Amino acid sequence: MGCRIRPLTAAVALAFVSSSGWQLAQAQALDEVVVKASKQATLPGASQAGELAAQSAASRDTAALLKNIPGVSLYGAGAVSSLPAIHGLADDRLRIKVDGMDLIASCPNHMNPALSYLDPSQVGTLTVYAGISPVSLGGDSIGGSIVANTRAPEFAEPGQGRLLKGEVGAFFRSNNNARGGNASITYATENVSLSYSGAYSEADNYKAGKDFKTFTASGRPGHDLARDEVGSSAYRSANHTLDLAVKHDNHLFEAKLGYQNMPEQLYPNQRMDLLNNEQKRINLRWLSDYAWGKLETRAYHETVKHYMDFGADKQFQYSTAPGMPMHTEGKTTGATVKAEIDLAARSLLRLGGEYQHYTLNDWWPASGTGGMSPYTFININDGQRNRLALFGEWEKQFTPQWTTQLGVRYERVNTSTGQVHGYNQNNNPTSAGMSMMNQTNDAARFNTSAKRDSTDNNWDFTALAHYKIDATQDIEFGLARKVRSPNLYERYSWSTANMMAIMNNFVGDGNGYIGNPDLKPEKAHTLSATFDWHDAERRRELKLTPHYSHVTDYIDAIQWDNVSNTARTTPLRNQFTTLRYANQTARLYGLDISGQLPLANTAWGEFGLKGLLSYVRGKNTDTGDDLYNIMPLNAKLTFTHKIGGWDNALEIEGVSGKKKVADARNEIQTGGYALVNLRASYSWRQARLDFGVANLFDRGYALPTGGAYTGQGTTMGINSIPWGIAVPGMGRSLYAGVNVKF
Repeated sequence: MGCRIRPLTAAVALAFVSSSGWQLAQAQALDEVVVKASKQATLPGASQAGELAAQSAASRDTAALLKNIPGVSLYGAGAVSSLPAIHGLADDRLRIKVDGMDLIASCPNHMNPALSYLDPSQVGTLTVYAGISPVSLGGDSIGGSIVANTRAPEFAEPGQGRLLKGEVGAFFRSNNNARGGNASITYATENVSLSYSGAYSEADNYKAGKDFKTFTASGRPGHDLARDEVGSSAYRSANHTLDLAVKHDNHLFEAKLGYQNMPEQLYPNQRMDLLNNEQKRINLRWLSDYAWGKLETRAYHETVKHYMDFGADKQFQYSTAPGMPMHTEGKTTGATVKAEIDLAARSLLRLGGEYQHYTLNDWWPASGTGGMSPYTFININDGQRNRLALFGEWEKQFTPQWTTQLGVRYERVNTSTGQVHGYNQNNNPTSAGMSMMNQTNDAARFNTSAKRDSTDNNWDFTALAHYKIDATQDIEFGLARKVRSPNLYERYSWSTANMMAIMNNFVGDGNGYIGNPDLKPEKAHTLSATFDWHDAERRRELKLTPHYSHVTDYIDAIQWDNVSNTARTTPLRNQFTTLRYANQTARLYGLDISGQLPLANTAWGEFGLKGLLSYVRGKNTDTGDDLYNIMPLNAKLTFTHKIGGWDNALEIEGVSGKKKVADARNEIQTGGYALVNLRASYSWRQARLDFGVANLFDRGYALPTGGAYTGQGTTMGINSIPWGIAVPGMGRSLYAGVNVKF
């Protein structure tokens, strides 16, 4: 039976978003002489939960580890590449750091977001700053920040001599035959630590809880999909990290190498599939403790080679064209310097600078002798996005009750790109050729634009305060101005042709998107507060976080007529369409509620209750339209039980129907639903077993933020596949995982 949850009837007019982090894993601390605990991590409201092992057994999507954080939802994408959203803001609107690196999705469909380069077994800590994040962790974003770190290096204790430890694990899930394993090993002396971690996972297509489509054809002769099978949801992925750390007195030097080989990740809400993604990265850090505070310097470099085409569930042959090959290469080089200076009278000053140089090339080789020939289509040519940032942040505890934090950040963001040409032109972009699908006119218009080089000067400001009323009550509140410059695809994807436009889409709605070189940076003004009631031991607690954001120059989209190259005067409905990015004004507000309560402590164990509820509303105030992919009202109630080595839970998840949708994008409405999940684990000293059942009653439902189903068929044509099918959630799945330490 469905679960109806009515939207909140009263909105909060004045609200504030907590800057506090939610720690999702225990940090493995370095020697106290080398590194002091960050004062940011101890801001009121920070909490830790030891559920990473259980969640990684249920999913190998690192972003899914955030699903129990109030205000966080996930944009559906590939099986291990979901895009996290905080209070309705997702993807590039968030600051996502992996081991201190700012990684950029190098793909016109954003198939390789930052968190996709970590397997859940490799995550040491995962911290969310919802809404208002400190300027030292923000910048070039208008939403919150997510900070992911692999495990910190470990050293042998004084007098221990040598440290040798490791871990091996494996998992299996029934619904999509998912399987994989992970391994890690550390060898260390008192001053040198060398560690390796690796993980591999793969899965077939998953099945929904019921039939969600009326057709079975995939576009490939002899290859049909069952009506409950979610096409293009299979994947294979391998991730590796190697870490060398050396400490001496009050200094720590660390070198991390990372490598990903993802030979396949198919996408149920994109026209194309990832058929190879290779990432290489090197990350160097020097951390020093002095009498005056802490100094950290970092330099990193990343290369990404990304390839897309039609996967096994999508039509491959189009007349004379065998597929539509698409190549992307991205390179990122960055450096940061950050100092924490201990001032007198319980105050701390953070100062820092950051530099990032990013290059992007996106080209589509000719295929066949028809419309995708005879030359290579250049989507982004020598695109560059360079950032230079400076920030200062002052934290002061005026009294035992009052703590404040003030921050300012300046960023200079420059974007540029070279000339382009279509399939019908050679390397001379001014050459004549067939004006097929507007390619000649579009390329000429773009190449003569004076806006292929833009520089933005962005300023962020934050003001945060925490007041401790007594041992059981706390209040945090703050305000912020945050700015984000457009990414390269938002500014520079240039073709208005339907076939090319639908290949540029990182929101999964099945539509085509055209860039706009005139885009201005988004500017968000956010107010938030967190009211926290708890007992002294925090066994009982209740948190309420209302939030409000007003965004000027919000990058939304308008329907575009590619014949007249103007905004469409009569919108197309109930079909896929082509849109152009445009600056407009938006408003987002909502409320997060979370809490926990012990129920009983008996001879049969400890029983408890945890819950969370999130609501967000997004509106385009220029057009009156609703914002795209806003998670409707949702709640989760978890009954917990612990006894001895057992840790068990029964979880009830409810989501209301999504009726307020973005009309300009012809967003699909979804119905409300309720799911029941069971999970259990047993821990020994050196081993842990996790098992459970997701979607116990095999409920069929549509994902509210999963996008449009484009997972099978003739996906190259904009409306050659059915419109109106939302990507469904997974049906019943049994899973188990085991990890053994030595």
